[in-house]
Amino acid sequence: MDIEHVSMNIILRASNAKKHLYEALNLARETEFGQIEATMKHVSDELLEAHKLQTKLIQEDTQRGLENLPVLLIHAQDHLMSVISEKSLVEEMIEIYCKQSEISKKVDYLMAWMMNR
Repeated sequence: MDIEHVSMNIILRASNAKKHLYEALNLARETEFGQIEATMKHVSDELLEAHKLQTKLIQEDTQRGLENLPVLLIHAQDHLMSVISEKSLVEEMIEIYCKQSEISKKVDYLMAWMMNR
């Protein structure tokens, strides 16, 4: 197995996931909630593929023992774990944007009702 190639693919998948993650956060900021689910699906798909690659490396290491661990592989794993952590935080932020939007709509409704009394 070409560790450098797999490492680069892990980095690529994690980077793609991160890009989609921040697209989803931006959609929430712009109150485009209908598009968030599809964007988050891309995040999950990319992270799943990156995780599969990482699992292959771990399995190979346990079966045959990898001769060396290149810095690129360590960087790839670090990048993947960082994006997974960011995903949790961004999901919470999206939830906050959703609740903020709901509250804002209620306030607008009440303000309009008060003005028309």
